Amino acid sequence: MNRTPRLYALVEELRAAAPRSLTVAALAAGFEVSTRTVQRDLQALMEAGVPVRSTTGRGGGWSIDPAMTLPPIRFTAEEAAALVAALAVADASALYADAVRTASQKIAASMTGPASTAAEELAARIVVMPTRTAESVRTAVEQALTDGTVLRLSYVDAAGQESDRDVEPAGLLTADGKWYLIAWCRTRQAGRGFRLDRVPHAAGGARLPTGPNHGGGSDC
Repeated sequence: MNRTPRLYALVEELRAAAPRSLTVAALAAGFEVSTRTVQRDLQALMEAGVPVRSTTGRGGGWSIDPAMTLPPIRFTAEEAAALVAALAVADASALYADAVRTASQKIAASMTGPASTAAEELAARIVVMPTRTAESVRTAVEQALTDGTVLRLSYVDAAGQESDRDVEPAGLLTADGKWYLIAWCRTRQAGRGFRLDRVPHAAGGARLPTGPNHGGGSDC
């Protein structure tokens, strides 16, 4: 088994055993590789952010938090190829592009033979012109939406005037190749749509309050 498929199989082996731990020796025997190879694979998973952990002492070994990963999804070859092609359309500078890229890589790595070749050829024929959203802005918006925090941003309006805003993110809208952050603007005390390519700077702020009049920007 090549390394990439083995890494995915290793995750599923740990998921199946959870919450029990599995020893390196048991994993090595199951995959017919050396214990050193398994240790390198587990280290690679940790560095990639997979929630695997080791415990020492009697009964110790390696385990995974099943709540942090998805169970196997049995795509057909056609479904997997369609997903690879659809993900290839994603703008490399758009919101959640990093997660889209890694998801596409995982799907592609699970495919073999003619299906893999067909998906790669189809994806290669799809070209997307990137937007101009700065990576730091994209990351700040993603984090604010995920964590439910206020976003502090600089915004340049259609007239070229720049202003600083504190906003409560509610969601995202894409239209005509542009991404818009829909949010409650605390500065203007009104709902607003902010074109992300007009946001030169953005940073996370305090966590949003909860209650009947709040909820991650629902006022907008």
